[in-house]
Amino acid sequence: MLNAITDVPGVLVGHHHRVGDGWATGTTVVLVPGEAVAAVDQRGGAPGTRETNLLEPENLVQRVNAVCLSGGSAYGLAAADGVMRWLGENELGFPVGTEPHQVVPIVPGAVIFDLPRSAWGNRPDASFGYAACEAAADGPVELGTVGAGAGAQVGSLKGGVGTASEVVDGFVVGALAVVNASGEAVRLGTGEPFAADHEVDGEFGVARWPGRPGDLSSVRAKDLNTTIGVVAVDAALSKAECRRLAVAGQDGLARAVRPAHTMFDGDTVFALATGERELPSERGRIGEASRMVSLDTLCSAAARVFTRAMVRGLLAATGVPGLPAYRDVWPEAFKP
Repeated sequence: MLNAITDVPGVLVGHHHRVGDGWATGTTVVLVPGEAVAAVDQRGGAPGTRETNLLEPENLVQRVNAVCLSGGSAYGLAAADGVMRWLGENELGFPVGTEPHQVVPIVPGAVIFDLPRSAWGNRPDASFGYAACEAAADGPVELGTVGAGAGAQVGSLKGGVGTASEVVDGFVVGALAVVNASGEAVRLGTGEPFAADHEVDGEFGVARWPGRPGDLSSVRAKDLNTTIGVVAVDAALSKAECRRLAVAGQDGLARAVRPAHTMFDGDTVFALATGERELPSERGRIGEASRMVSLDTLCSAAARVFTRAMVRGLLAATGVPGLPAYRDVWPEAFKP
């Protein structure tokens, strides 16, 4: 196990970003070449999304080929065009003709607001999405100031990309989060993340929480934000059941930042179900109770892994000019 969303069989992750010389932004793609049933849950007052309506349970398309997460605010939605081009070249998508290449790739996406981190006009375009697909792999996932997290900010600190996974009842549940919230993720008086109690076997790599205030007097608050991410599982779920998984991911988000889901955040969590294993399906007094119990177990795990992914993204981030990372403000946390 890699403690990453790529522990879910069939899920790949790729990053592309530019940092330095007037740039601090990028794109992350969660790629499912074998397709996955998908859903989305969006909260907060400032969303930036693409192709989310088709994920409603009543609509035609059942499966997606990728989820595109990007910086660049609404401009960054263009990165998904490059994801579509890459998928089309590889004959992956919803078939609409008789030939293998006659497909329409299904690529929902969401963006974060990171425009202040780059010179105006420097934002992801289709080339970022294409390059992220080229880089996609099923191995370890790079964390921190990478991909869509290159220009992220969470409260007073640099944000970034985090990921985590766990096995529950034989199913693998993983999450990837781009941590870019309006609220704080840390108790500024002590340096302890709000979700610090979700650590598993020392995964955060912290020797101790500092127990002192950090100097953040030079940091300017950001007006617009948004945390985005993906929860994935190897279970066979319907679109409606996937939606419950996405809702649970939002619960995990709310454990990690305070406040969450504000009018200045467009928090969006996608859910993917690759269908490797069936849930138990024994009928009882209230219908398929065993299936619903198993779904609840997966949802609880989804909340946990999304919370842990957010803390890992925060702690792995490295600072950029004008915005320090956690490790810059409280370096002693990482010293034995």
